[in-house]
Amino acid sequence: MRTAPRTAAAVSGDPRTGDRGGSPRHRAPRSGDRPWQRLRGAALWIAAGAALPLVAATAGLLPVQPMRVDSDSMTPTVASGDLLLVRHGQGPVQRGDVVAVTAPLDDGLLVKRAVGVGGDEVAIEDGVLVVDGTPVCEPAIDPARLDGVWFGPVTVPEGELFLLSDARDGSVDSRSFGPVPTSSLVGTVTARLWPHPGALPSPSAGC
Repeated sequence: MRTAPRTAAAVSGDPRTGDRGGSPRHRAPRSGDRPWQRLRGAALWIAAGAALPLVAATAGLLPVQPMRVDSDSMTPTVASGDLLLVRHGQGPVQRGDVVAVTAPLDDGLLVKRAVGVGGDEVAIEDGVLVVDGTPVCEPAIDPARLDGVWFGPVTVPEGELFLLSDARDGSVDSRSFGPVPTSSLVGTVTARLWPHPGALPSPSAGC
């Protein structure tokens, strides 16, 4: 007695691609289509975009640059730990400006007050700053702490700045390393960002 040959059951789909067929609504979603992964990618792009300006500013590539102070040489105007805003290319430095410069003794940065520009004669007479023979009113400086301190006079060469600390008792400034070239200027300190945000007090405030 003959029997009919067996035939393979029909399978939908394409065996060449491994597609088993079936309705698309029954397929498992691909991992790349998960919404949380798309959100994660967007978040990474946003974080990178936010970080780039900060990195550029810190590196000095933008018109302004944040700078943290690590000494007390400018107290009471600026304290150690303060975060300052330094503006590049603001024009010629004026007497009394607080500036950031490249340290002449190493590769670091210094924050000091420019008390003399090219051509000025600078001296300290019994604790009082004297520029071109005229005593300078400095409300931030306590002359009583500098009684008996004398310096100069010295003439600032053209194209250079004479820098002093506000806390002048024992601080290292142009009295030690001399005037600095304007080419070492990083910028003018215009404001404090932290912990007390706001503009620095005017050097003549209270005079």
